[in-house]
Amino acid sequence: MDNKKKELLRSIKFTLFSISAGVIQLVSYALLYELLHLPEWISYLISLILSVLWNFTLNRKFTFQSAANVPVAMLKVALFYVVFTPLSTWWTKVLTEDLLWNAYVVQIGTMVINFVSEYLYQRFVVFGKSLDTAK
Repeated sequence: MDNKKKELLRSIKFTLFSISAGVIQLVSYALLYELLHLPEWISYLISLILSVLWNFTLNRKFTFQSAANVPVAMLKVALFYVVFTPLSTWWTKVLTEDLLWNAYVVQIGTMVINFVSEYLYQRFVVFGKSLDTAK
């Protein structure tokens, strides 16, 4: 398969797995926020962690087909979230509590930002040198 087709297929897989992770994030967020009445930012943080674990596992195996050392790859993803999580938790709090934006609008917007930035980071930083090494 030529490179363009391979990258298109890779991006489609990432999109589909990200959608499934997004469903996990939204459902867990709704349960935590609506049923347990946790604050928006705590609900967001827990749902984000669940989503990241799901997304990393599926994308490492099926999208990037990487045989890279799992703890090292996960550490690289964790480093991404060391930056992304505090920023997104902060803007979730500001937008929902201070500016009174709808929590679900903020959640979906944040997920779109995460989707694009995480794909680029995983494709080029986390799995860039180990693409298609797991057969």
